[in-house]
Amino acid sequence: MTERRTSLSALTYEELERICDIAEEAARKYIVSKVPKEGISDLTISVSLESSESLNINVDVEVRLSPIYGNVNVKELVRGSVKAAFKAVEKHLSSIRRMSHEQCGVHTKN
Repeated sequence: MTERRTSLSALTYEELERICDIAEEAARKYIVSKVPKEGISDLTISVSLESSESLNINVDVEVRLSPIYGNVNVKELVRGSVKAAFKAVEKHLSSIRRMSHEQCGVHTKN
């Protein structure tokens, strides 16, 4: 399990739900990009959020592969999928921040 914190307050329930969906989808896409679906015996992806002063994001990935894929490093596969999940969430949060700044009349340079 990996946790990251980001300071982004006042997210709606729908936005928080969308963040979970984005993280799960990115982790799943990463895994199936490395191992064909038929090579995956079991895949569980859990994303949880806690929002107080900052947003805490927990991503937990468990994967069991078919014996045919015994040469695949499962720990590296899981680590890569978690990184992909956080990267996707950070990209989404950046777009939310950008839209929020634009609505307030604040312009940022990229």
